[in-house]
Amino acid sequence: MKTNNKKMVHTMMVTNGTEKSRLFDLNAITRAMSFGFLMSLTTAFVLPTLATAGDGHDHGAEEVVLVQVQGDSHDHAAEETAHDDSHDHNAKEASAHEDSHDHDAEEVKAKDDGHGHDEAEKKDDGHGHGAEEAEEDVHGIELTAAQLALAKIEVAQLSEQTFSLEDVATATIVVDRDRTVTIAPQVDVRVLKRNVVPGQEVNKGDILLTLGGVAVAQAQADYINAAAEWSRVKRMSTSAVSASRRLMAQVDAELKRATLEAMKMTPAQIKALANAPETIGSYQLIAPISGRVQQDIALLGQIVPAGTALMQLTDESHLWVEAELTPTQAEKVSIGSKTVVKVGDKSMEGTIIGRSHELDSVTRTEQILVAFENAGHVLHAGQFAELYLPDASKGGVILPDSALTRSSDGHWQVFIEGAEGFEALEIEVVERQRGMNLVRGLEKDAQVVVSGAFFLASEQAKSGFDIHNH
Repeated sequence: MKTNNKKMVHTMMVTNGTEKSRLFDLNAITRAMSFGFLMSLTTAFVLPTLATAGDGHDHGAEEVVLVQVQGDSHDHAAEETAHDDSHDHNAKEASAHEDSHDHDAEEVKAKDDGHGHDEAEKKDDGHGHGAEEAEEDVHGIELTAAQLALAKIEVAQLSEQTFSLEDVATATIVVDRDRTVTIAPQVDVRVLKRNVVPGQEVNKGDILLTLGGVAVAQAQADYINAAAEWSRVKRMSTSAVSASRRLMAQVDAELKRATLEAMKMTPAQIKALANAPETIGSYQLIAPISGRVQQDIALLGQIVPAGTALMQLTDESHLWVEAELTPTQAEKVSIGSKTVVKVGDKSMEGTIIGRSHELDSVTRTEQILVAFENAGHVLHAGQFAELYLPDASKGGVILPDSALTRSSDGHWQVFIEGAEGFEALEIEVVERQRGMNLVRGLEKDAQVVVSGAFFLASEQAKSGFDIHNH
């Protein structure tokens, strides 16, 4: 019995221990569930509030997930998903802020379009970003010297005159006789040395040829003797020499000097010769003007007779045009009136400087002369040209096709050179014929681009602005 009591006591203790153990396990589970429930409530109320404060979008989806987490305290994966989703939204918010900063950077860049034009106004485009509105700011197109040379831009000062594209005369370009020198020594000379080649540009004072020969030596010796005699007589008193002898000595010295000048010796060379008689027999032919060497026939060792033209120097910066006009056309012109000279795609303004007032017996035409500036020596004597004559019934400026371009709205425009570069100006084209245009709308003495306007139009298009000078 005693034994049974011990077993019973042992059994009861084991049973009580098991129940205590189960109770302890139950209390642990209950505490865990209570802690999970508390965390769920905290997450359900705190996280939506933070998410709502950080983003103005609808977060109903995140709140539903949080409510599900509240209902299932053991679904920790759902909690992690909700937290990851909130982090994703934070990342989206950060990306949105970065995007707004990028747009701000774009707006800063948009203030300068790379051509000196500022964007002055902005307006909302419906997405929270500022859209730039360009403020019209007219600036000229500035080019470097290299760009000017590459584009072959030529500028001419043109005044509005009265011309007709229908009244055209054929013409020929000739040298300006006031700027042309023919070199022809007045004694027989021998070519000892050449210093230039045909077509070469020379300056006044450059050495062209070295000449000599028997006739040259004789003329130089005669001058030295005559100059010495005149110097001796001049120092004598009036009582020692008669007036006629004095005059004879002076005239002979001047005659011999004139012979040397006819040989094309310069005053400096003649003076040096009198002081150094041993140098007789040769001299250097000096260029009397600046110009281009033309009609050069001098050969080494050649003996050229007196009066033969060795070469010609021409200043091509100014040329003449000879035109044959019918009597009807000649009635419209007058000395001093303006014309337009056109050669190929080049045109220049000229001035009528003379007319023959006589009709050719064969062609029944009258010859007129027109002078024009040949900047850059682009035209040469012998070329054929067209001469546009004045017409009192019409007015404007004649420009070649190379001077005209189209603006962005389709109107004709030319480019004017000003203080701020090249600026476009819309003009009115009155008449077009044979590559020439009678235009109106230019100011007096405007500097108009007559060649290379297409390059300027391309630069204008690339710059992104349209120039209107109405």
